[in-house]
Amino acid sequence: MSTESIALDWLPQEMLENIAFFSATVTDVGPPSGLPSLLLSCRNIYRRLSPEANPHLWARIFQHNFDTRAAIRRLGPQIATPVTLAKELRKRFIYLKRIRARTDSRVRTPSDSQTLGELLWFAYLMILENDGKNIKQLRDYAGMEQWLMEYWFDDDGASLASKVLSEDGWPLENEHNSLAMWLFWFLLRPGSFQRTERNYRTFSTVLKPTALAANKYTLCHTPWADFLPKACPLEPTCISHYSNSYHLIPPTMATSAILSYFSLMSAFLGVRGVYKGPPTPNDFPSSPDQSFEWETDWQRCINLAKSTLLNQFPGSYIPGSMQGVWEGVFTYTEFTTYAALLSGRSPSILHNCLVAQHHQTWKLREYHLIGPSEADGITAGEQLALGDPLRAFFPPGIRIDEHSGCVEVHEPGKIAPLLYRQSSNAEVSGFERPKIQDIIILGEGHSAWGQFNLLGRVRPCDGFVSFSKEYMEGDRGRWLYRGYLVGSMNGNLSGRWRDTLSIPNADGYEGCFVMSRRS
Repeated sequence: MSTESIALDWLPQEMLENIAFFSATVTDVGPPSGLPSLLLSCRNIYRRLSPEANPHLWARIFQHNFDTRAAIRRLGPQIATPVTLAKELRKRFIYLKRIRARTDSRVRTPSDSQTLGELLWFAYLMILENDGKNIKQLRDYAGMEQWLMEYWFDDDGASLASKVLSEDGWPLENEHNSLAMWLFWFLLRPGSFQRTERNYRTFSTVLKPTALAANKYTLCHTPWADFLPKACPLEPTCISHYSNSYHLIPPTMATSAILSYFSLMSAFLGVRGVYKGPPTPNDFPSSPDQSFEWETDWQRCINLAKSTLLNQFPGSYIPGSMQGVWEGVFTYTEFTTYAALLSGRSPSILHNCLVAQHHQTWKLREYHLIGPSEADGITAGEQLALGDPLRAFFPPGIRIDEHSGCVEVHEPGKIAPLLYRQSSNAEVSGFERPKIQDIIILGEGHSAWGQFNLLGRVRPCDGFVSFSKEYMEGDRGRWLYRGYLVGSMNGNLSGRWRDTLSIPNADGYEGCFVMSRRS
């Protein structure tokens, strides 16, 4: 035993813990590298500072290195015990070291699918709970951006995208690739890539078919034409998080692929005009409460995993989120090209086709049908019937009278109209949540094709938004837009439009779109 160890051995417990804490937190990122040498200096110090003997110390180290507010808010205070945080600290640095070593970014023999899945869920949940610290660990220590570049775009990437596309096949849509595409979007910094022809082709080769091929990559797990689905057809994944088990459904790959495609193409092609593409999370204003932005995305994973889906609004959509002015773009390909795609042509037809795009602006007003309170002794009030999914689920023959702060919806065969009202600031902020039974959205907009009206409705179980877009003049007709709002105050509405002549259960003529809140 060294002289220094003897001196430390006699220190009071509180002083020894402070020395250990400061030696473990010399740097903001990475494992507590200064602590092992202290623990190994003598048996007595180890007995006083080891994770088993002193979980409070290791919980302090965890809270220094990682964000906890979102996890406590969503999962409850029971996950923040010293023992749980000490275990979580060890687990996190095992995974972060594995990401740093690029162990799973390329195809391995033999493959370890279970570990890859656990790693991707680990990183995805860290992002959803990020308030500033988590992203630093993933980006600055683990090098998650480089890991994802290898996973998606390397010839031997574990996504198999490059390999499959080289054989003129479609990139696989599975749980691993869905989570990895979302991580790619969350960490994306379009301006960090050189605007070269090689980089453009690298990204577009993977992202273009994934974003545009609506017949291959669906927007939602439950059928888009079902407004009140009974259950999600996908089997939930059981994951361990903070020493507890949770059943979750991963988000689909299409939404994040569309966002990534628009962001990167805007950067590489130097899009003219006011709208420069959807802002990525890296562009969002810095805030100590960044995780609130992803509250609905977390809740969607939880809600869809339930055996029976709720026909209420259980947190997958924040009331008032669509209110305001939005701007963005929509794309389209030649009809003959898309018809060939629906007939079974391979991804190469999309690589070689021209994708046109138009800017558009939406001005939206959101209205809520408020149900009676339980104190009134009434469990459910009158509701608007469900109509054609190609018309955003609005029943035929309705008349909507808009007034200041509210609308009256007159439905054929019903004596009294339904009264929908706009959100108050308290509702939007989350301080007051009346029982909302239905959400509709009215609006107008314009694009190079002319002016149009918008009529939208929000699906309760997962916040999936459908809009009927009808041009006011000419022969542009009616189109259906549907997708998810990704994020909250800084969020983007990402999804696809389709024609309204094809029946809902058949593949139609489709393109993708993105809308961002005008700042």
